[in-house]
Amino acid sequence: MDNIQLVEKLQADKETLFQEISKVIIGQTEIIEHLFISLLCRGHILLEGVPGLAKTLLIKTLSDALDLSFNRIQFTPDLMPSDITGTEIIEEEHGTGKRSFKFFKGPVFANIVLADEINRTPPKTQAALLEAMQEHKVTAGGETYTLEEPFFVLATQNPIEQEGTYPLPEAQLDRFMFNILISYPSRNEEVEIVKSTTGIGTDSAKPVLKAEDLFAYQELVRNVPVADNVIEYAVDFVNHTRTTGNGSVTSQAKDWLEWGAGPRASMYLILAAKARAVLDGRTTPDIADVQAMLNPVLRHRIIPNFNAEADGITRDNILSELLTAV
Repeated sequence: MDNIQLVEKLQADKETLFQEISKVIIGQTEIIEHLFISLLCRGHILLEGVPGLAKTLLIKTLSDALDLSFNRIQFTPDLMPSDITGTEIIEEEHGTGKRSFKFFKGPVFANIVLADEINRTPPKTQAALLEAMQEHKVTAGGETYTLEEPFFVLATQNPIEQEGTYPLPEAQLDRFMFNILISYPSRNEEVEIVKSTTGIGTDSAKPVLKAEDLFAYQELVRNVPVADNVIEYAVDFVNHTRTTGNGSVTSQAKDWLEWGAGPRASMYLILAAKARAVLDGRTTPDIADVQAMLNPVLRHRIIPNFNAEADGITRDNILSELLTAV
């Protein structure tokens, strides 16, 4: 199957997938699209939203529609790294009485892992998950175990309760492809949610895509050609977030920024633009695709300074200002 046919098949599968998810999840179309783009790019997502916005249900529904295994880890202050990766237990053979260590896999051994409230657990435990995200491997007792592909981590944070939390360091935030803010539903969507969840029967998503299909689409995204001017635009925009080096930010944005994004941001901008283009049925992305992906890719990679906080300027405000300037 050539790339044009594969793009057409991906479009058809995307429509079917979104229809299945919409049986369970009402609204959140943009969030679902960003989740799918991240999957196509082999990236991970950090999702921020208040409790009760169906974050867990959304991810569970996505895993059902993709026919993938799903595990949820509730992060707590007493969670240990072995509670995520797995642990070695001494096992005795009945016949010989010989004892040996056997590794029991932890919840990270799944295709889709929901790390609920990742900022509620100490840095040592956060690092265990983030290492698995980066390497797609787990090491225990000197042995290395490879995680099954596809491997996708969705971590959540509650933006309103910050007491007793362990914020993720910038270097670890950078490992997430997207930072997505999930907001309250509209009035009409909330009416539909209440109707669908308080009745007798509830719909569930049927499997639409298999892992093999996803691998083919991931390969397709990597093979999408990109014009030099689109790559240069992404690199220039990321450079404009930096207050040192090659960055030539506007004076207003410079007043608000402490630190800018690294090269990984440019890479993810282009990958996300590629995925967005093929989902739209196009064989190459343009600058508009890069612009559409700026906020989810960059909002967790720029650090506002005290001036921005004092003026009530959000990261999205800074990115909007930069977009106007660039």
